[in-house]
This record gives sequence, structure tokens and C-alpha cells, in this order.
Amino acid sequence: MRILGIDPGYAIVGWGVVDYAGIQFKTAGFGAIETPSHTDFSVRLQKVYEDMCAILDKAKPDAMAIETLFYTTNQKTVIYVAEARGVILLAAKQAGVPVFEYTPLQIKLSVAGYGKALKKQVQEMTRVLLKLEKVPKPDDTADALAVAICHAHSYRAKQYDNTLTKRQQMGYF
Repeated sequence: MRILGIDPGYAIVGWGVVDYAGIQFKTAGFGAIETPSHTDFSVRLQKVYEDMCAILDKAKPDAMAIETLFYTTNQKTVIYVAEARGVILLAAKQAGVPVFEYTPLQIKLSVAGYGKALKKQVQEMTRVLLKLEKVPKPDDTADALAVAICHAHSYRAKQYDNTLTKRQQMGYF
């Protein structure tokens, strides 16, 4: 399974492509879409959309995993990030790629084994799981890879649940 992980934003959108088979991970690529500050916001959204379409076209993922919007205190920022998420989700829909959303808590728990793990702990576990020499930069890229890992773990758990359900239906349990 090929998973495109996304850490959404409008200044920087982190992305990472991970191939997952069984319990093995292989990094297929990662990077960031960066938009210049002091640029009209609609132009920034256009760049995010066009670059995301190009990434989807090149990577050909089976699924996109994206972090849910996390609201802190800055209303202006959260609205801008929500709009950027919108164009990212549109690009995935147009490419026919199913989208799965995960909260920061789910991502931390899946990657680091602890829902209150620090950002550095999650990034280090991401590096270890993907057998990378160093944590990818910018941080948004490492975060996107963590989202992809989270989906791989969640998908595997769902597959296991489906297998148990089928066996129960067949009378094995």
C-alpha cells in the first residue's frame, strides 16, 4: 500500500510518501510545498493545489492520510489552514484517492506509543521506523511522514479486525 501523508498548512505543506507491506515501511519520497509570505492568499492556495495535484500524479498513492485541523488560539491562522486543507482534499478527490483523517493524539499514539509525546519524540520515532539517517526538514515534512505511518498502523488494525469478523461469521470462534 502506498500512502501519502499530509501535514496541512498554507505557508508550508509537509508531504511524505510511504510504501507499507506487512510490517515493513519504505520511504518513497518526501518534501514540502512552500508558499512565499507577502503573496496574495489566493495565489498561495493555487500553488498548494497545483503542487498537490503534481505530487498525487507522480506518487500515485492508494490513500491520503491528513492531520485534522487543530485549533489553538489564532482564529485567522485556523481559517487559512482550513482553506488550504480544502484545496488539498479537492486535489485528492479529483485524483480518485481516498482520504483518511487523524487527530494529533491518534498520530502521536500510533507513532510514539504515547498520546502526549513531544514533537521531537514523534519525529525521532518516525526517523527510526522509516530507517532514515536524520529527521527530515522542515518539521512539517517529518510530521507528514508520521501521519502516513499512523494510517499504515490504523489500516493494518482494520484489516486484522476484518479478518476476525470473517472468521467469527464462518464459525471459527
